[in-house]
Amino acid sequence: MATIRSKDGTQIAYSRSGSGPPLVLVHGTTADHTRWARVLPELEPHFTVYVMDRRGRGGSGDAAEYAIQREFEDVAAVIDAVGEPVFLLGHSYGAICSLEASILTDRVRRLVLYEPPIPIEGPVYPPGVPERIQARVDAGDPEAALEVFFREVVRMPDREFEVYRTLPAWKVRITLAPTISRELTIERSYRFEPERFAQFSIPTLLLLGGESPPVFRQIIDMVSAALPTSRIAVMPGQQHVAIDTAPELFLNEVIGFLSGQGAAAGAAASRLNRQPS
Repeated sequence: MATIRSKDGTQIAYSRSGSGPPLVLVHGTTADHTRWARVLPELEPHFTVYVMDRRGRGGSGDAAEYAIQREFEDVAAVIDAVGEPVFLLGHSYGAICSLEASILTDRVRRLVLYEPPIPIEGPVYPPGVPERIQARVDAGDPEAALEVFFREVVRMPDREFEVYRTLPAWKVRITLAPTISRELTIERSYRFEPERFAQFSIPTLLLLGGESPPVFRQIIDMVSAALPTSRIAVMPGQQHVAIDTAPELFLNEVIGFLSGQGAAAGAAASRLNRQPS
């Protein structure tokens, strides 16, 4: 992986593959660049894909003190390193980082945000969850911490969770459980300010799972109201991880929005449907 230096000096790692217009991918909580493995082969024929490791994971460095604002700068640094205008796609916590990064640089052509967990009125999780997650990490049981996160924060249904924990990425997520708590306290350090986006002109796709918890619909509606050039796409039957549970739906929306090639998106979906999961 290549590295670039973010504004505070932290080294941020990213990989580059595929061909076509540049697309930067930003993963969410408990993930690293491998989060996109399921869909990367279908994106590469259409885009030159830049997959970053957010700070504190994978090939990227970290700082002694954590601040979400540094993550915005990290994403902007990767975008600027590409050297030309990019498409930008962020999932979950990475969607917040992507949204904020898009006003730190003038090199974002189009933006895709998949369920950013923006605080509306306090945390999006039950009281005490960060503390319980950290307690399990401190006790040497990161997998138990990860289960609390997916069941009580993501609110993943039992049937979906049991499938999800069998995926190869689950082992990677276990190793990244220590980073969960610092991201769950976002309501203490970040506030979405719609007025800052009044002149926002980047075409934006807001992805929402049709069966996601109601709070995500509230968040998406709030962001949509703040971004004059946005539209919402609902993925039927899905929640927060359609990248894994329905990659064909996810790719149809993303490829169609970024390239306008509906036929290509449909072909990608067909190929995925023929692959073993």
